[in-house]
Amino acid sequence: MSVSWDVFNENVKEFPTVVPLPDDEFYPLDDAKSLRAAVKGFGTDEQVILNILCQRSSAQRQTIMECYHRTFFRYLIADLKSDLSGNFENVIVGLMMPTERYCAHQLHKAFRSKSHDVLVEILCSRSHEEVAKIATAYEDMHDSSLASDIKKETCGSYQRLLLLTLQKLNDQSCGYGDFAYDPDIASQQARIIFKAVKGNFRTDENAFLDIFGYAAQRRHQTCLIFHEYQRISGKSIEETLKSQTSGVLLNSLLTIVKAVNNRPLYFAERLRRAMKGLGTDDNSLIRIIVSRCEIDLLNIMFEYERIYGKTLFSAVKEETSGYYRRSLLTIIGMEQLVKSMPSPSSCCSLTSLSDRQIP
Repeated sequence: MSVSWDVFNENVKEFPTVVPLPDDEFYPLDDAKSLRAAVKGFGTDEQVILNILCQRSSAQRQTIMECYHRTFFRYLIADLKSDLSGNFENVIVGLMMPTERYCAHQLHKAFRSKSHDVLVEILCSRSHEEVAKIATAYEDMHDSSLASDIKKETCGSYQRLLLLTLQKLNDQSCGYGDFAYDPDIASQQARIIFKAVKGNFRTDENAFLDIFGYAAQRRHQTCLIFHEYQRISGKSIEETLKSQTSGVLLNSLLTIVKAVNNRPLYFAERLRRAMKGLGTDDNSLIRIIVSRCEIDLLNIMFEYERIYGKTLFSAVKEETSGYYRRSLLTIIGMEQLVKSMPSPSSCCSLTSLSDRQIP
């Protein structure tokens, strides 16, 4: 079993950093009472809040929220928003939302701020099942559907690409899922790309975009297509995209290539970009850590250290402060993480994982 991502290795496993407490250790009513005490009256006990909410699974946090409402006739999220502020509030409130609703909220913000990279990050890096849940949550939370807002806020080939991510692939001749593949079909589709590039790209653009729009639904197959394309053309798919497209469409297609080849590495690069240079992109830092912590954040951490030579833990520690820092480091470095570590022989090591202290 490996933590280092390889789309051609069916034994690869995604590791979260936040896992549920065992049933015999999870007391939602006690947690609800502790949280009420933490926000009641003058002053707020931030440490109690992060100790509980950063170390429970999303499902357990929903149970705590229900207990809180039944016991105190109050809404926990409203009380947290009233008592917290800044980036610490954004982390905690983000954790209190089911992942699909959190991502739907982030998409709505991205439409308003014209943050195309966030739209692509969320829609082009997830399976169809995940995107479908996000789309349902989006329509439930807002006055319009995700598809209609994509049509309203984007245009052209970029719009078509995003809309394709909302559709389930009907052609399952090569199978369905991350590791389903058919080399013959991959060769045919590589030649579609080759033909589009050699001939009239605009004429063949729809077939070209179909391959990329459905890429997250069949990552192994798409990787085979990219490998076969390089074999017959002598160029990498990235080189070709840069010669044929530009702007937001180019960035979207390159994102898909990265996410298909190695999704944890893609998110590691996004985190690095959020913390590199002057200032920190706190929105991206929070969004990625909160949305991936119950999926593959440990894999992302391994890729981060492998590529940049330092742990994600230490990078976040340097770039953040206060309870905001403590909350992120708690999500990254729970005790359960150390206990569930794969053997070092199966993946690259994380420096001094068990010795980390949350400041």
